[in-house]
Amino acid sequence: MGAVHYKIILAYNGSAFAGYQRQAAVRTVQAELETALARLGWQGSFVLAAGRTDAGVHARGQVVCFHLDWQHTTDDLRNALNHYLPDDMAVQSVSAVPAEFHPRYDAKWRHYRYRIYCQPVRDPLRADFAWRVWPEVQVDRMNTAAVNLIGSHDFRAFGSPMTENGVTVREVFSAEWSGAGDEWQFDIFANAFLYHMVRRITFALVTIGQSAAPVALIAEGIKTGQLALAGLAPANGLVLEAVGY
Repeated sequence: MGAVHYKIILAYNGSAFAGYQRQAAVRTVQAELETALARLGWQGSFVLAAGRTDAGVHARGQVVCFHLDWQHTTDDLRNALNHYLPDDMAVQSVSAVPAEFHPRYDAKWRHYRYRIYCQPVRDPLRADFAWRVWPEVQVDRMNTAAVNLIGSHDFRAFGSPMTENGVTVREVFSAEWSGAGDEWQFDIFANAFLYHMVRRITFALVTIGQSAAPVALIAEGIKTGQLALAGLAPANGLVLEAVGY
């Protein structure tokens, strides 16, 4: 049969990882996946992913591709990989794709979700997956500001390109806060994101929601290319939810 190009949807709890990308002497998502694949006879040099999540960032819908000579079904491959993967990672699905498919360059959109909860004291049962924010936020202020993100803009004030002198223009399709009680989530869809872009935007919007910054902060950052606010939302609240093709 020969090697087939496979696409997997991978979920992971990023708490104990130094990020997605393989690095020397630290635990990464890519290294754990490649180790599991090697147990199944994979002989490649590296797998391809839709994006590189930071240390502590989670994923529900990371997309990874690799070539593998596998003589069984895609469900069998999913189950075999999950047998060898650690408990904080799991393959959700496996499918065969054309050999030229690239999970990063062929992506049309990416969806990230950031979760917060508003409480004066920490909640150990939510700490791994949400940012505790206090004082509480006014979500209408955050959504008013977030509207300015939508469209094609130069987002250099909110992040940096992955390569030196890389383009900083990105197109945001939607950006909105929703929720109830003391829990809120920020869903943002874009064709691609700059390094730290979602976490820097989230920090700015939460600061606006706490009335510690003006609603115009986002629009001014896009217009001037500079953000009059330094800060980054913690990694633990961020999840790569899905990638679309």
